[in-house]
Parts: sequence; structure tokens; C-alpha cells
Amino acid sequence: MQVELNGRVALVTGAAGAIGRAIARRLSDNGASVVVADINREGAEAYAATLPGAMAATIDISSRDSAEAGVAETIARYGRIDILVNNAGVNSFVHRVNIDTFPLEEWERITRIDLDGLYLMSHAALQPMVRQGEGGRIINIASVVGLAAMRLQSPFVAAKAGIIHMTRSMALELGPQGILTNAIAPGSIMTEGTRSLFYGADGKFAGRTAEFMQHLPLGRPGTPEEIAEAVLFLSSPGAGYINGQVLAVDGGWTAGYMM
Repeated sequence: MQVELNGRVALVTGAAGAIGRAIARRLSDNGASVVVADINREGAEAYAATLPGAMAATIDISSRDSAEAGVAETIARYGRIDILVNNAGVNSFVHRVNIDTFPLEEWERITRIDLDGLYLMSHAALQPMVRQGEGGRIINIASVVGLAAMRLQSPFVAAKAGIIHMTRSMALELGPQGILTNAIAPGSIMTEGTRSLFYGADGKFAGRTAEFMQHLPLGRPGTPEEIAEAVLFLSSPGAGYINGQVLAVDGGWTAGYMM
């Protein structure tokens, strides 16, 4: 898919990770000036160097000061911000336990980054976007577990469900100003984290992968590039009447049960 994003400035959080890198690449390939934002400064700088006209920004989305400083860097460099992709997030790859034994500090870490961080980043980026008076796009990366809960990861499920309703609330509030807010709910995507859990030979749950794949109509995990294509579509002029929606990119996971 090719769209016209020349003159647009896109800030992508978590852009040193697999999905974030793919998103940044697709937006850049279609003409956007991209801010490769990540808490991992070295990773952000290395990837930004591969994209024409891109810049790296060190942003810890769980910190208000860091979020605001990253947006200020963006404005100082490009003079505007048109697209915010709230992609950064975490999950627990160690604590996969029932809620009655889930560690409080891990609950707080996940919700602070995945939900509070999305608010802090949006709050910072929306101020200049609103002042521009030319509309914009907010794309929140949620998860299928925000639509259909899974066990043993209660804070991640709660945060992603919160993102979905926050997306709808933002759409109602910001739509009159021409700022469209939508969410993408990825299914099982082949990233470093899912590989370590499911898809590597020594993955913690590798023995259950074949069984899990039988419940997916497409029978395979998705790729970061497939999430990036969805982001590109929602960023495009052709998506100008889409607001407050959740696009599941999940191979049919949430369509129902394979029997």
C-alpha cells in the first residue's frame, strides 16, 4: 500500500522494538518525517539512522517530563506533529499467574506504562496538534486481549481494555477538531517477546504453540509488517472518515472459536 504522507510528522513510541520499527519504516517509506521514540536511546538512534530525515528521541512514556520533552524535541526539529502512534508497551514474560498471586509491583509497572503512559504521551502530543488547527491522527496499539480476555496476565488485559475505551473517548472529544483516534488490536505477532515465549524451540510455552495455532483461522502468527500496514492505512487520507474504531489484526482470533 502506498499513500501520500509528504509533509506529515509522525511520532512512534516503542520504535526500537519489532512492531515499532516496522511502523516507523512504513510511515517513512510513504513520505512522513518520523520520530523514532524509545526508552532505549541506542536502539532508537541506530534505527533512526536508517530512515531518511528521521530523528531519534529518548522517551520514557511513564514519565510526564520525558513525554513532554520528547514532544518538545519533535516540535523544535519539525515544527509540528501530525500523527502519534502510541505503540510502546510492556507485558510480563515471567509472572504468568492468577490475579490472587500476581505481584502488586508488576501490576503497577504494566498499567503505569501501558495505560498511564498512553495518556501522558497523548496529553503531551495533543497540545501542539490542537494548536496547529489542521487535525491529526492518534493510533493506539491495543491488543486482542482487550477485546477477549486471556488468563494469567490480568494487568495487561486490563490496560489494553482501558486503551480501547480510552480510544473511543478520545474520538468523541477530539473528532470535532479534526483529530481522528483509532486503535489497532494485534493478535499473536512474531516479535522478540513472543518468540521467547511461544515460537522459539526453547520458548516457555513452545509445547502449546501447535495447539494455539489450531484456534487461529489463519494458523500462523502475524508479522510486525502486517501491523504497520494497518497503521499506514489509518494514517492515510483514505481513512479520513474512520474515528473511534478498533481494528483487530489477529488472523481471525476474535471472530469466534475454531471447533
